[in-house]
Amino acid sequence: MHQQQGRTVVLAWLGLVVASLLWAGNALIARAFHEAIPPFNLAFWRWNLALALLLPFVARPMWESRAQLRRAGWRLVLVAALGICTYSVLLYFAARTTVAINITLLNTCLPMATFIGAGVLLHEWPPRRAWLGLAVATVGLIVLIAQGKITQLAALSFNRGDLIMLLAVVGWALYTVLLRRWSNYFQFPPLVLLGSLILCGVPLLLPFYLQELANGQSFEISGENLAAIGYTGLCTSLLGYLLWNQGVRVLGVAKAVLTNYLLPVFTALLGYLQLGEVLQNYHWLGGALIFAGLLLATRPSMR
Repeated sequence: MHQQQGRTVVLAWLGLVVASLLWAGNALIARAFHEAIPPFNLAFWRWNLALALLLPFVARPMWESRAQLRRAGWRLVLVAALGICTYSVLLYFAARTTVAINITLLNTCLPMATFIGAGVLLHEWPPRRAWLGLAVATVGLIVLIAQGKITQLAALSFNRGDLIMLLAVVGWALYTVLLRRWSNYFQFPPLVLLGSLILCGVPLLLPFYLQELANGQSFEISGENLAAIGYTGLCTSLLGYLLWNQGVRVLGVAKAVLTNYLLPVFTALLGYLQLGEVLQNYHWLGGALIFAGLLLATRPSMR
């Protein structure tokens, strides 16, 4: 029994790490294609692709769980609006009007916002060790953002896109906390839960997508654009959300959200592997501090 529980916990941690890696790729795509694909176009087709891939496997289980789904009702719709629509769309909007370094900086608010939300709504205040680990990981992230130079922080400037990104962070924190708070209503297999959330979220995106089309905003059908939508639909939406939801279910909010600090580390690594960017000393120092903070915050108590 203990071995099985230990294996479940290890798999949940690995899943969260993989989800962070996949979402780091999503951040790169958001920056690379912000001019080629309008935000609601990308979000709408990303989630429709995810739904088309998932529905053949979950349509029957969802029908069999229809009584439970009706019981979840408005809670399911609200969580879908936050997780399926809010964060992804606002991230794509923010990428059009702000720089990548600001997006990364504002993402540092995510663990803190989720810690506070979990404490207020779930009465799950993290232990002091978790706060200390959060502080160490934050220092590591600041090292990455500042590129090892304090003067770099003073040169940062903020604009409307940064406010949009801050709203996205709040939306994702609420999604994570409410997913945990209403877990008694969401007692479905992981694929059924994700399929239900997407099915609720896609109709919410439709009016905004149609408004973009009415304003003449669309994208060219090309190999690169379709590949971007394919990645966000399969890797970011299906695999990333499935692993994240399972991690929150197994480990709880406070532990799961700390893995968001891996996003800038993976972004730097992907930039090195795909774009040939050089890894500097501050990358290694910042990454080491982030991993040290995660280990400190999540290691079992010695008592």
